[in-house]
Amino acid sequence: MRKKIFLTLTILLFLSGCNSTTIKSKNTQYDKSSINQFGKTDFDRMADLEIRENIESLKILATKLYKRNPQELKKSTSEDVAAMVKWIFNGDHDNKFSQLNNKIETSSLDLAFDESFNGDRVLAIIVGLKTMMLKAHGNKVDFYLTDTLNPQNIYNAARNVEVVVWKLSSKKKQDGSPFLITNSINEEEQNLSFEREFGKIIGRTDYFAYTLSEKTERTITRAVQSVTTRLFLPFI
Repeated sequence: MRKKIFLTLTILLFLSGCNSTTIKSKNTQYDKSSINQFGKTDFDRMADLEIRENIESLKILATKLYKRNPQELKKSTSEDVAAMVKWIFNGDHDNKFSQLNNKIETSSLDLAFDESFNGDRVLAIIVGLKTMMLKAHGNKVDFYLTDTLNPQNIYNAARNVEVVVWKLSSKKKQDGSPFLITNSINEEEQNLSFEREFGKIIGRTDYFAYTLSEKTERTITRAVQSVTTRLFLPFI
């Protein structure tokens, strides 16, 4: 049964990856016969795949956000988008950025929607999402038999991504302008690529949370969010 579940998720993630507009990084692939796969269960491999695919989606979103909001890129660097995205995900900074006052997780996400903040809002959102997702997974991207994950935290991470999507589309500055430009629907164009990429993250994370809940026999408490508040959920 476990193998069937793992195979199903693998197929779903592979298909969603095929629709991606970016090249997969090498660390999203694995060879079951390689030495680092010893000591891994199918659920460990599922966790590896879920978090790594979500990080790849965050790279896509970072690229899209900077291209649609070039003024934010200029706040951080004079280099191009590709160099900035590479630095966010592979730079020697331990996810601490002085322009964000070293804030991470939901504190960084809140900063992105603070009108008094004059820094790079794209950086605040991507760093916030990246560090939040990592915390929900015990700050790991490589899992083994001895590792323990809490399905509630994985579930809460998915809900927090939904909050970010809602804030991006609904929360406005005092002058009525959005904090960041994302999707657009008008007579000239219809661009819903942000919504689709966020949807992939939410779908993968939810699927893994509920599958992990069944495997560990730990019940997930479902959150009911108010339409007017939409608060970020904490981790256990």
